[in-house]
Amino acid sequence: MSEFTVRRAVADDSKRLTRLVRSSRAYRGDYASMVEGYQVGGAYIEHHPVFVAVDASDRVLGFYALLVDDAELDLAFVADSAQGLGIGRLLMEHMTGQARAAGLGAVRVVAHPPAEEFYLRTGAVRTGTVPPAGHTHWERPELRYDIA
Repeated sequence: MSEFTVRRAVADDSKRLTRLVRSSRAYRGDYASMVEGYQVGGAYIEHHPVFVAVDASDRVLGFYALLVDDAELDLAFVADSAQGLGIGRLLMEHMTGQARAAGLGAVRVVAHPPAEEFYLRTGAVRTGTVPPAGHTHWERPELRYDIA
């Protein structure tokens, strides 16, 4: 994984992160309403710890956003073309390191249903189910990363 690095996102990454979210194959069909019109804004990036995985040419391969005050993983996406390369695992390892540095004991994740297995494989434990609300018309798995 030495060919990939994780760096702090900057406001100029906004368009690339927004494009990654909106183009995700995981949000097609019934799930499309979740990302329709979604924007990862520059102010959001500057206000929250948002980190991107990039290749040697600074191409964004994935990213995550950690809400430290809420101890919650807000966003986590890996580009469709980068699936299976270890980018997601790299980002979750980085996220737990950032959570540890911030003094968090655990990080909550309300997952996109197809992503639950990924979170379980990377160390999260299932804690419950979140009922449908707003644009989300389906139950979502609730998970937790315990920060050691």
